[in-house]
Amino acid sequence: MAAGFIDFAPMDYFEISYTAIGGLGIFFLGLKYLSESLQSSGKEAIRGILASLTRNRVLAVLAGIGITVFVQSSSISTVMTVSLVNAGLMELKQAIGVILGANIGTTVTGWIISFKVGKFGLLFIGLGIYPMVAAQRTWLNTLGKALVALGLIFTGLEFMSGAFVPLRTDENFISYLYLFDAQSLGSLLACIALACFLTVIVQSSSAMLGITITLAATGVINFDTAVALIIGENIGTTITAQLAAIGANTSAVRAARAHAIFNILGAALFVAVFPWYVDFIDFVVAGEANLQAEDGSRPNIGWHIAVAHTMFNVLNVLFWIPLIGFLTKTVIWLVPQKEEKEVHKLRYLGNRTTMAPEVALQQAGLEMDNMVDITREMFEVTREYVTSPKHKKKLFDRINHLEDITDNIEEEMINFITIVLTGSVSRGQSSRSYGLMRMADEIESIADALQSFSIYRSRLFKRNEEISPEAWADILTFFDEVAAYFDRLTKARERDADASEFRALITESKAIRKMGKEMRERHLDRLRTGDCQAVTAQTYSDMFMSLQHIKNHTVNYVEAHAGL
Repeated sequence: MAAGFIDFAPMDYFEISYTAIGGLGIFFLGLKYLSESLQSSGKEAIRGILASLTRNRVLAVLAGIGITVFVQSSSISTVMTVSLVNAGLMELKQAIGVILGANIGTTVTGWIISFKVGKFGLLFIGLGIYPMVAAQRTWLNTLGKALVALGLIFTGLEFMSGAFVPLRTDENFISYLYLFDAQSLGSLLACIALACFLTVIVQSSSAMLGITITLAATGVINFDTAVALIIGENIGTTITAQLAAIGANTSAVRAARAHAIFNILGAALFVAVFPWYVDFIDFVVAGEANLQAEDGSRPNIGWHIAVAHTMFNVLNVLFWIPLIGFLTKTVIWLVPQKEEKEVHKLRYLGNRTTMAPEVALQQAGLEMDNMVDITREMFEVTREYVTSPKHKKKLFDRINHLEDITDNIEEEMINFITIVLTGSVSRGQSSRSYGLMRMADEIESIADALQSFSIYRSRLFKRNEEISPEAWADILTFFDEVAAYFDRLTKARERDADASEFRALITESKAIRKMGKEMRERHLDRLRTGDCQAVTAQTYSDMFMSLQHIKNHTVNYVEAHAGL
């Protein structure tokens, strides 16, 4: 080797690539486990959050923050919100508030990543693995899973950090990096476009934020570039909602468009004040953001990025909260109502990674309430039809239409929950899933029986046949008793009654069965004495059996819910 020349080892880009990708994979797995453990421990909290959505815009924003904290992904929260709108379970204005809150909730991930505990990742995994796989108590199992999740997150970041370190001295990489240094408007927009594109590909703004903080902490990029990437990541994350809205109804599409509008306009606003915003963050956070340590790393930059990310989303949301009404009107104007009448239905939107099990089950529970309400309406319309002096086509068609809706909802719910079960679910979530599928089947069977009851009555209208006043009095009394029983049991489920109350309610079915038996015996006596025509006896028996089936399916429904 000639004197004065140094032999540099060639940069192994292949090793850098697979180490970074592998680290990202471990990071993703950690986020997934953390989301599942938080959902498992926060089941009641998520239920309460969803229940608060109907109040006002501020509570809707707080609900979005809360749900996103539990599921650790604004994409999951946003897709869930679009799904609820598509199912008719959430109004557009509420949905916009929830999506705004999700933008703030996702900033928690940045703070977790900012902790400089990467070297302790294996310690977290070691502490959590035993309770995760072997603990009998649920809270210990959940705690173990959360520790393993944090360990995987920090270990994944450590691998990515190790992969990125050589890049800060690579001349080829640095020459390309000058195009994305955010020091001019062109390079700033290039950074935003690149981050947006990568977030669309990765489908996770949390993962891109992890990469951004890692690149910055290892000294590969400076603070200006990191903030520019954050802005692009916030635009890129809106693609998930757009994909979720494909094939959805008008309201769901509007919710997705609102998400894109306030993120894009918010990004435009921050681009306009970018230099001052960067200086402001550097001023309010202790330590110089771009300060380099002896090893070339930037020890202060992680906290600066977390603050910049949080403040970007908080300020954007505060700007839009008073304008939710205006934004709602804007998206209604941008996305006109379709001419054909749309039927709300439960629909699984997006791929499996964008729907958290606990949130999915909460959504299915809300849809179950919707299905019960439709069946209550069927009871009312059916009674009005059968007590009419003549066949009323409008009422008869309404009964058939409501039964069709319950058929569709049952099919959608079973498909939806089946997809949930293909993922990683806890024993309790699995039990609730099967319970919900059985409940949907029972409610649909009740709707079938009500339809059959009305069809039997229509036959009497068509044949101009009648049942004796005493027989009608019995069957209507039995109908009212069964309808009241259905109402009591379903309302007990809605208020989450305890097992002892459900057992007491189930015991009441014996008295109803006894009442039905006595009524049938009275009808047989009327047939013997000739008070009722024999030709109508079969129709009367069919109507009576339909009511018996409703009572039995109601008992099965509440048993499926209570696990009895």
